[in-house]
Amino acid sequence: MKHIKSILLLLMVALLPLSAFASEEKKEGGESIDIPEIVLEHLADAYEWHICSYEGKHLSIPLPIIVRSGATGEWSFCTEHSLPDNFFFNHEKHGKIYEKMPDGTVERPLDLSITKSVAQIWIVVAILITIFLSCARWYKNHDSKQEAPSGFVGCVEMLVMIIHDDVVKALVGEKYYRRYAPYLLTVFFFIFTTNLVGLLPIFPGGGNVTGNINITFFLAICTMIAVNFNGNKEYWKEIFWPEVPLFLKAYPAPLIPVIEVVGIFTKPFALMVRLFANMMAGHAVILSFTCIIFLGWSMGTAYGIGLNLFSGLMLLFMNLVEVLVAFVQAYVFTLLSAVFIGLSRPEHHAAEE
Repeated sequence: MKHIKSILLLLMVALLPLSAFASEEKKEGGESIDIPEIVLEHLADAYEWHICSYEGKHLSIPLPIIVRSGATGEWSFCTEHSLPDNFFFNHEKHGKIYEKMPDGTVERPLDLSITKSVAQIWIVVAILITIFLSCARWYKNHDSKQEAPSGFVGCVEMLVMIIHDDVVKALVGEKYYRRYAPYLLTVFFFIFTTNLVGLLPIFPGGGNVTGNINITFFLAICTMIAVNFNGNKEYWKEIFWPEVPLFLKAYPAPLIPVIEVVGIFTKPFALMVRLFANMMAGHAVILSFTCIIFLGWSMGTAYGIGLNLFSGLMLLFMNLVEVLVAFVQAYVFTLLSAVFIGLSRPEHHAAEE
């Protein structure tokens, strides 16, 4: 979103003189704070779940590492602190695990480890299962035609009806919406819940799942499959032989068909980048304002008090904005997916005489 990009740009500009001042402090024997490194470290995936640090000691939850050696073909089940000697973490490659081969080369092994992002997804799945099973239990024990749900169940029903009626049914169409409603509702609640859990500063929150381009890539591929594998004949006809003048689709070059084929890939690409960029930018802004607190104290008491007040207010504001962004991004992803699915099943309209 535009306001997040603007805030992030202004923040980076504002931090330049502060970072330079902190670097000078390091030259004089002080300790500098590398804000970009801290932000990128927290945004990246990890093989352990860091909880907190105190006096140089780190409290973390080790996550299971599952890798297959390319040299021997053997599987290794371990944690970050018990990694076999032939494996190592390559910090130049985002901290991923690499293997030292017998001939001295370095290769990336088959890695099926349960990373922080994977663990966060499992937590979100457990939350969603608990929510919907509890809602289903309420409907089982009550007659919804005579008694309207209230409280949390009513809130969940409101969200379901908003997506089902105003998005899926309205955009996919009366004829086919039932086929795609389960997928689109699942996508919305997964993204929305993941975004909210990611805003929690303590375990089991704090994961940057939707800010991970691999996750948004998979979600976009799912929508791409739903669109193109279920497209009808009219949809493919509009791509390869649209009703436009012949010179635009055949001679001297198939201009319109080429544009339409490219559009098959640009639509999911837009879904992927929009969700990834907005969520990653929001997390980066919040982490940057958090780092300003420590940066201020490293520069002196006066800076520390002033930047503490400024950062506290901005952190409160950005967290409230991110709650709204969490819903908006889930809604927009579901909305555009429904639009693309609806466009894949156009009805043939005979030309009026």
